[in-house]
Amino acid sequence: MLILGIDPGTGRTGYGLVRIESGQSPILVSCGCIETDKDMLPHERLKDLFLQLGSLIKEHKPDVMAVEKLFFNRNITTAMGVCEARGVILLAASLESVPIFEYTPIQVKEALTGYGRASKAEVKEMVKIHLSVDRIKGPDDVSDALAIAVCHSFSYEFAGDLND
Repeated sequence: MLILGIDPGTGRTGYGLVRIESGQSPILVSCGCIETDKDMLPHERLKDLFLQLGSLIKEHKPDVMAVEKLFFNRNITTAMGVCEARGVILLAASLESVPIFEYTPIQVKEALTGYGRASKAEVKEMVKIHLSVDRIKGPDDVSDALAIAVCHSFSYEFAGDLND
């Protein structure tokens, strides 16, 4: 099972691909950040995000996508941009018939650390431990995306839905 974890954003969207096989720990396949040019018009940034993510999906052919579910944000402008990015992300997955699962930041933190208010540093450390890697390159968006993918791998494993 190949899981594509996504941490949505207009300027930067983190992604992490994790493979899970029955009874085994998740394995890091690929990770990175889709970035759009801040000088582009908002609709052009969304188009760029859509095209880049679509290419990534076509290249790796994930079995599922796990996406961060939004929570209330005090900065409405930022929240609106992330909502728009999420829409484009969900559309890109849907057009490729990739099933979508959503997790709140608290669900991800609880799954990885056992504590829903864990810090980004604590979550990143647990991602490294679960994936057996020494470091994760890139901004926090990348480790956040991997955390979402690892979180989903736990859900799948406990549900007994691994058929690989």
